[in-house]
Amino acid sequence: MKIVWYVNTCWPILVDMKREEKTSPRRSDATKAAILAAARERFGAEGYDRATIRAIAADAAIDPAMVMRYYGSKEKLFAAAAEFDLRLPDLTVLPRGGAGKALAKHLLERWENDDTLKALLRAAVTNEAVAARMQAIFAAQLVPTIASLCDDSATAGTRAGLIASQALGLALCRYVLRLPPVVAMERAEVIGWLGPTFQRYLTVKR
Repeated sequence: MKIVWYVNTCWPILVDMKREEKTSPRRSDATKAAILAAARERFGAEGYDRATIRAIAADAAIDPAMVMRYYGSKEKLFAAAAEFDLRLPDLTVLPRGGAGKALAKHLLERWENDDTLKALLRAAVTNEAVAARMQAIFAAQLVPTIASLCDDSATAGTRAGLIASQALGLALCRYVLRLPPVVAMERAEVIGWLGPTFQRYLTVKR
């Protein structure tokens, strides 16, 4: 009787546990992705300080304990959510005189086709930690690209900083503050204004 009880009662549980072991990596990846997506939206909408683990968990339709299990803290969750690839093109393969326009076109497309970067920008306006993360993203990814185009690599950081100031300033006015004259501009018009400025920052002698 005991053997029958064990088979009828425990065996289904053991089978389910085995199934869980096999599927847990996929479930784990899906859960992490849901948490990150919810975190980016919540951080972008409310800023770093107001966004809470409980609210992010609710948006992801999971228990708050799961957020802490995967990321440990709000700070670590933000660091993971703030990862962003600018996917900068290889500008060295273009004619030197067209690099500024190509870079302006690429960055504008990244702003318009990915809500993550806009969410980070909105959060960066009110939170120093988020602003620092945004700075780090541009510094780590933009400076090497600019350095590859400069005759004087020592000025790459300055040139990249000036380009970032234009790119971030435009994005702030167009997507966050939504200044009517800037919002009303067509994409080609924005590139036409921004491209020559980028080009000057890339090539001006100092």
